[in-house]
Parts: sequence; C-alpha cells; structure tokens
Amino acid sequence: MYEMFREAASAGGLDLQLVYYRGIDECKASTWISDPVKLGRIMSTIDCRGGRTQIGRVLDHAVKETTLLQVSAMVFVGDAFEENADTIIPAAHELGRLGVHVFMFQEGDDPDVEQVFRQIADVTKGAYCRFDQGSASQLAELLKAVAVYVAGGMTALAARKDSGAFKLLGQLK
Repeated sequence: MYEMFREAASAGGLDLQLVYYRGIDECKASTWISDPVKLGRIMSTIDCRGGRTQIGRVLDHAVKETTLLQVSAMVFVGDAFEENADTIIPAAHELGRLGVHVFMFQEGDDPDVEQVFRQIADVTKGAYCRFDQGSASQLAELLKAVAVYVAGGMTALAARKDSGAFKLLGQLK
C-alpha cells in the first residue's frame, strides 16, 4: 500500500477512502486519506468476519461520494460475488456515467465472479484483472498502476513498463 502512495505522489498525489464490509450487515467507510501511515493504521484494525458480499453497497457508496466530490476511480479487491447482478449493475452504470473508472481485481478463478467483475469494469470503462491467491506482489503492481493512472492519466501509465501497467493499458478506453 505504501508503494501505491509513493507512485501516486510522484505522479501528482492521491487521496483514498477505504470502504469495507464484513459480517451480515456491516459496511463502513473511512474519511478521505492521503497519509499512508494513517491508512495502514486503519487497515490493521479491520478483521474478517463471515457473511455475504455487499458489493452493491460499496458501489452505491461510491455513487454517493461522487455526487459530493470528484472521484476518479474505485478499486475493488475480492474473491466472491453472492448478490444478484441485476441489482448492482445499475450503480455501476451510474458510476460510469459520472466518469468513475472501476478497477475490479479478483483473487481466485471463479468464472461467475469474473463475469460480474468484468461487467462492472466494462460499464465504467475501468479494468478487470485476476491475481493468484496469495500473490501480494501481483496485487501491489495493479494498485500502483491504478494510482499512476488516477494521478497522471494514460500518459503516465503508458510510461511505466511493468506488468500492472500493461494489464490496465490493454483494457482502459
């Protein structure tokens, strides 16, 4: 995560908001953060709890935030999708209409999850990528590439010569 902030800072800076869900009905958002140490502290307090996915709530939250301030991109990292796609795709379309590119990163290889994640990325002109279970380095490369794209656009992303940048460049429209 620190590398993501470092990359963004070199391309112009980045503010992040951490949104997470867990359990049966918990979905929370942090304030907007530009300090990687503060973000790390917040992330270290979050633990996993059993429950169903709440991706729809995350997308709805992103729509709400975007109506309050300019949000350029959203990154979602997950391994499951347990909702009705017909109920969440409208929020994805709204994000796309608002100009928010959604980057859907899938851990694992469930084809049903991939189908929905790809659809969300497509309707928002974002990107979908899968990474291997437990591969923190693959995810780190993708997150750095998103940070560079958000802070510096396609030109900054194209200047990078790493796997994360190449994966995103092939999909961004």
